[in-house]
Amino acid sequence: MAETEDGQRLDAWLWRARFFKTRALAAAVATKGRVRLNGAKVTKASRTVRVGDVLTFPQGRDIRVVRVLDFADKRGPASAAQLLYAVVDDSPTEGSPCPSRSPSFQ
Repeated sequence: MAETEDGQRLDAWLWRARFFKTRALAAAVATKGRVRLNGAKVTKASRTVRVGDVLTFPQGRDIRVVRVLDFADKRGPASAAQLLYAVVDDSPTEGSPCPSRSPSFQ
């Protein structure tokens, strides 16, 4: 595996952080150019991510913005995966009302 001490492959990190069910799905999102690394479009799943990098990518109907905090050697439980990142974007999540649609906002 092409991983260094200071970084990890993008597709491997997304999968180990449990954003995608399979590594192939994580790689597909990256190769389609749907992932941004520090604001720059990524088109290779092999791109190296480092601690402090900010990733923006679609997950279902949501757009996720997360900061890389750590790496994992293998895919573990969700509780361990949550320690690998910090959510940067506090936008409304699926199911919560959008402020522009609420009656008090108009």
